[in-house]
Amino acid sequence: MRNIMIIDDEINICTLLSKFLGKHGFKVDTTMSGNAALKMMKEKTYDLVLCDYRLKDTDGAQLLQDIRQLNPRTIVIIITGYTDVRVAVEMVKNGAYDYLSKPLYPDEILNLVHKAFAHLDAESEREALQAVSQPQTMSVNRENGNANGKAPVSEMLDKSNKYVYGESSGATELFRQIKLVAPTDYSVIIFGETGTGKESVAHLIHHHSKRSAQPFVALDCGSLSKELAASELFGHEKGAFTGAINTKIGAFEQATGGTLFLDEVSNLSYDIQVALLRVIQEKVIRRVGSLKEIPIDVRIIVASNEKLSESVQRGRFREDLFHRFNEFTIYIPPLRERKEDLQLFVNSFIGQVEKELQKNCGKITQEVWECFQKYTWPGNIRELKNVIRRACLLTPEHQDITMSALPLEMKEAFVQSYEEDPVSELAAIANENDLKTVALQAEYNKIINVLKEVKYNKTKAAQLLNIDRKTLYNKLRLLNINY
Repeated sequence: MRNIMIIDDEINICTLLSKFLGKHGFKVDTTMSGNAALKMMKEKTYDLVLCDYRLKDTDGAQLLQDIRQLNPRTIVIIITGYTDVRVAVEMVKNGAYDYLSKPLYPDEILNLVHKAFAHLDAESEREALQAVSQPQTMSVNRENGNANGKAPVSEMLDKSNKYVYGESSGATELFRQIKLVAPTDYSVIIFGETGTGKESVAHLIHHHSKRSAQPFVALDCGSLSKELAASELFGHEKGAFTGAINTKIGAFEQATGGTLFLDEVSNLSYDIQVALLRVIQEKVIRRVGSLKEIPIDVRIIVASNEKLSESVQRGRFREDLFHRFNEFTIYIPPLRERKEDLQLFVNSFIGQVEKELQKNCGKITQEVWECFQKYTWPGNIRELKNVIRRACLLTPEHQDITMSALPLEMKEAFVQSYEEDPVSELAAIANENDLKTVALQAEYNKIINVLKEVKYNKTKAAQLLNIDRKTLYNKLRLLNINY
C-alpha cells in the first residue's frame, strides 16, 4: 500500500483528501504544518506528498528542499491558488513532480496521483539498471543457487533484480544494439509483442545516452482518446476547451532535454500524427489554445506490438511519420524464442517476490520446469512474472512450487501437449489392438478428464476415481502424466 502525506493548513482539505484517497486504496496521513510533516517523515517513509504552497510556518519551496534532503525519492505535488501558479511551475522545474490549482477536483487528483506512482515505478526501474553495463551470459540453477558453479546470482543480476540480461543469441544481439544506438540522438522504433519489455528497453537506451541526467517521460498512446491526445502530448492553456480549468504542461515539455517514450504509437489518430510530424520537423510545439510556439529538445523513442511498416501499408499510420521515426529499429524477441533465458528470468522474479513477500519460495519442481518449457508464453515476460508472483503466494513457505500453484490455462495447455503427443509408455507396450494397451489408453483418458473436472486437485481426483492418492500417483507415473 502506497503511503501519502497531505500537508495543508485547511483542516477541511486534509479531511476530504484523506477520505477520498483512502477509499482508493492509499494509506494517508495528514498534518497542518511543515515542521510536523518533516518530523513525521523522519519516522516514516512516504511515497508521495501533497503539499499546500502557503503554510503558516513555511512555504512550499522551502518544504520541497527539506523533503528532498530527507528522501529524494518522495514525490511532491504542490497545491496552489491561482495567483501562485507561476511559482508552482518554477517549483516543478526545481524538483516537484507537478502542481494542482484550487479548487481541487477529485478525478484530477486521483489521475495525477496514479500518474505520479507510474513515474516512480519507472524511475525505480531506471535506477536499478545503472549497475549494469554489459550483457551477462551465465545460466542459473535454482536448486543449487549458483551459476554453473562460477558466480553467485547477485553478480549476474542488477542490484534490485529489475532486469536480467539473457544468454540467448537474441538477448545478446538486443543489448548490442541498445549499446550502439543509445549514445546517439537517433529516433528509435521498438517492435515486440505485448509483455516483452519494450519500456524497459527504452529506459536502457535513455540510461546509456548523454541525456540520462534529464527526464524520461513515458506516454501510453493506446489509452489516449482523440480529444485527450493533443493535450497530453503538447499541453493546453487554461480555458482552451471545456474542462480545461488549468494550464497543463504536455509530455514534450516535461521531457525537455531528455527522452519521450511513446508506447503503442500506432493507436494515435491521423490528426495527431500530422501534428507530431510537424513537431519533429520544426522542433517546436504549440499548446492547445495557444498561438505561442515553444522550442523543444527531445529524443523520441516509440514502441508498437505490430510492425509500423505494416500499419503504413494498411493505411493506419502515415508513411512520412514512419520514416521520421525509423532512424533505428530494435526488435525484441518473444519469450518463446529465447527459452534459454527462461531460467534467468524465473530466478530473478523469485528473488523479487521473496523480498516482496518476505518468505522463502522454495524450489521449482521438475514438472513445473517442464511446463514452463512447453508453454508458449503469449504474455511473454510480463506473464511469466505474474505466474511467479502467483505461485510464490500460493505455495507455503519452504515447500516446493508445484503445478497446483500455476494458473488453470497453463495446466490445461500442459495436459493438452501430452494429449497431442502419444503416451510413450502406451506406444511401447503393443499395437492398438492389444487389450492391455486399450485398457491403459482408456484409463489415461479417464484420469485426464477427471483432473480437468476438479481443476487438477489430486485429492478430489482420487476421491472421484475411488482410489487413494498413492494409487493415483503410481498411475500418473505409469501413464507419464506430469503436472
